[in-house]
Amino acid sequence: MNLEDRLELHELPGRYGDAIDDRDWDRLDRIFTDDAVFDLTGVGARVCEGLDDIKAFMDVEARHPRTHMMTNIYVDETDAGVKMSFRIVALLPEGKVGTASYYDEVVKTDAGWRVCHRITTLRRKDRIEGR
Repeated sequence: MNLEDRLELHELPGRYGDAIDDRDWDRLDRIFTDDAVFDLTGVGARVCEGLDDIKAFMDVEARHPRTHMMTNIYVDETDAGVKMSFRIVALLPEGKVGTASYYDEVVKTDAGWRVCHRITTLRRKDRIEGR
């Protein structure tokens, strides 16, 4: 993985947060693969299967924070692509601040790096595979 790849990967969480905050679901095309799986069961929601399902969930079902701030971004190269983890600090609708952790599998496509599998949890996993 070169520095250009690393930079693109480190921008993915921020691009995701801005797309959600702006309610611009089409920008999720630059974040996820068409067949991505987004597991939100760790935050009390459901598993979304495919980009269209992710967009529909975000538009209709999701309870979004007012704003996202992504931090603690780590990328590790694997045989299958990249594992990325990061945290969110979010201003919640009721005025409280909350956190969550994201665990991604990311692959390089012709259009750039895209998340193919994401798990979101309220609490950080005890261990991240490979660390």
